[in-house]
Amino acid sequence: MAAGMGRPDGRIVGRLRLASQRLAGGADGVGSVADAVRWMTAMQAQDLQAAMWAVGVRVPGCGLSDVRSALDTGAVVRSWPMRGTLHLVAPEDLRWMLDLTAERLTKSIAARHRELGITWADVEKCRDIALEHIAAGGPASRAGLFRVFDAAGQPTQGQRGIHLLGTLCRHAWLVQGPLAKNQQLLVAFDDWIPVSRNPERQEALGEFALRYFRSHGPATLADFAWWTQLPLTEVRAAFEPVRGQLVERQFGDAVHWMSPGAAALLEAGGPGARSVLLLPGFDEFLLGYKDRTAVLPPEYSDSIVPGGNGVFKKTLVAGGEVIGTWARGGTSRDAAVVPELFDHTRRLGPAAQAAFARAAKRYLSFLES
Repeated sequence: MAAGMGRPDGRIVGRLRLASQRLAGGADGVGSVADAVRWMTAMQAQDLQAAMWAVGVRVPGCGLSDVRSALDTGAVVRSWPMRGTLHLVAPEDLRWMLDLTAERLTKSIAARHRELGITWADVEKCRDIALEHIAAGGPASRAGLFRVFDAAGQPTQGQRGIHLLGTLCRHAWLVQGPLAKNQQLLVAFDDWIPVSRNPERQEALGEFALRYFRSHGPATLADFAWWTQLPLTEVRAAFEPVRGQLVERQFGDAVHWMSPGAAALLEAGGPGARSVLLLPGFDEFLLGYKDRTAVLPPEYSDSIVPGGNGVFKKTLVAGGEVIGTWARGGTSRDAAVVPELFDHTRRLGPAAQAAFARAAKRYLSFLES
């Protein structure tokens, strides 16, 4: 189906997104973990192990230890910059992102805070307790802070604790810092991120939009508004000053925006026509858009999020289209990657099997590096 007629051509849209997201050729690569996160602007990361592979798959030669090192040193940080969901971001970007999104999110969860008995006075008390505890003892675990809160008369049961911590992070008093095994410790924001950018709101909104479309395009304004949870009217106004730096194309019934570099690949149908990728659950390739039908046929949505439970499975992507899921099987000594195609009557062809084998080898090598 040609672009601009009927349903968007998922193969073209998907392949261009592969290029924009640094998952396929045709665009400059990224040289480090920090470069990848900075290019992507924000990467969904409520599942930390999945987020590490989301970075690794975009950085040639990257190993798990490289991503862990970036978190340990603060080259990359993890917090709640938008949608009430954890994301990886560049440290210098976190404060201005929070400035754009925190107030709206705070209003959206006000009723839940009333249910949990959280007042602003409670938040300020927990802030002081947490900062004093960290100043005296260094980075603290979530469980350790909860014990301190409980001892000070601030109950943490029934999600009250995580809402308190999330609020302290959204207001840039705390941030997740170095790793302790597979958990991150909490640190004081200003100590961990001593230098933050501070653009004016309109400038920040414009930059947010420009970077999103460069790293996620082709995408719509509705996609961006959903991604940030910013009002569409504000998004439209902020977009006007930067639209000239992007390319507009019609796919299906919607106007999409992308970088000039991605648009230049259109005539060739986009890169990655024969690519096979093993992407983690919650990867931006699928999660970064309000409308995911261009790369995931709606009839298979339940195969990715069984029962709509909010937990996204790992995705098998071929030629820019999600064609199934995958899982790691076996022990570390005989580990293997097992595909599960949506259409059980189909099999990967010889070229796709070879590409899958390379992708599996890359993933297993990442885990060991």
